[in-house]
Amino acid sequence: MRRANVLGKLLRALLGLVLLLLGFAGFFTCAATAVDYPVVAPQEGVQAWPRGAFHVHTTRSDGRGTVEEVAAAARKAGLQFVLLTDHNDFGPREPAFVEGVLMIPAVELSTPTGHLVAFGMQSPLDGARARQEGVSAVEAAGGVSVLAHPVQKKNPWTDPEGARRARGFELYSADTFFRDAVRSPFSRLIPAVGASFTNPLHGVMLLVTPQPASTERLLELTRERPRLALCSHDAHGWPRYGDVFRALAMYLPPAALPESLSTEPRAAAAQVMRALSSGQAVCAFRGLGEPMGFALEGPLSEQREARVGDVLTVRLPPHAPGTVRVEVAGAGRLRPDGTSIELVEEGAVQIEAWVLAPGRFFGSEWRPWIVPSPVRVLPRGSSSG
Repeated sequence: MRRANVLGKLLRALLGLVLLLLGFAGFFTCAATAVDYPVVAPQEGVQAWPRGAFHVHTTRSDGRGTVEEVAAAARKAGLQFVLLTDHNDFGPREPAFVEGVLMIPAVELSTPTGHLVAFGMQSPLDGARARQEGVSAVEAAGGVSVLAHPVQKKNPWTDPEGARRARGFELYSADTFFRDAVRSPFSRLIPAVGASFTNPLHGVMLLVTPQPASTERLLELTRERPRLALCSHDAHGWPRYGDVFRALAMYLPPAALPESLSTEPRAAAAQVMRALSSGQAVCAFRGLGEPMGFALEGPLSEQREARVGDVLTVRLPPHAPGTVRVEVAGAGRLRPDGTSIELVEEGAVQIEAWVLAPGRFFGSEWRPWIVPSPVRVLPRGSSSG
């Protein structure tokens, strides 16, 4: 009888806790109904930049959707291309238009020192060598290597030499956002889950947080040579593909893609991969707004190098006063005008546009919006070409 009483009390306590959590989540469910996106109003008559998803998994590895289902979600979300990066998927595949979306085969390697996204290979990757050697194997195949979620608690990148040789770096990762939220269930995860019931896009956007450790590591590596900063969907199907695709994308501005995408899959894939590896592509959290009109102007070389003493100016898309600000990390100092950056020391600088976005409750929070690759800052008077 005593054991039954104890068990009954435990069950009632558990039920009470569940009801409390549901009520807590329900608060965010109701609050999300009043939230509207985008924050920055769309521009009329402006040509949209091609946009797509980088780092997406399907049922070929641990994703929940087939290639066809991912393509359908991408088309509905308004994407033009998707880089498929199933784990250790070395089977021969060709680029193809599926549901009108260009599906580009790539791969995420599981190596002893972390995960590595590889794309644009000129020759097939040797699977055994690639999993063991990582960046070296990708280089040998003529591909571009990108450190996947390099400072994430789970599967961080631990090979300093490989990091120095890799060309790309996932600065923001949707998967990392989710894992960070799991470690902060009351302040991040439950608000996002609650909001998702009535406003899935808001639920995903609530997961987006600044990543100072990731930015610091990227700047350290960029001191040695120019790097590509990419935003990674790392999409597996939960949150749903379409919701993540509507939240962020990689964009190809005219500087990265001067001509229209080809209608021939292999040629179009080559165009996208050249654009992504050029350093001119930008990431945008498109739930906040579209990035058309954004540019970084000044004495900047094609390799995204400048010199100490140079001044770079950020051209922002039209926006309401007080809703957008320029964020600067590293070797630059933002001037009082709020859009020009003086390069004050050798190293690297990361320059981003942030938006005052809907918060977890009824307030607002500053969130990353437009994210270009970093600029390497050379000593004063040295060549930047």
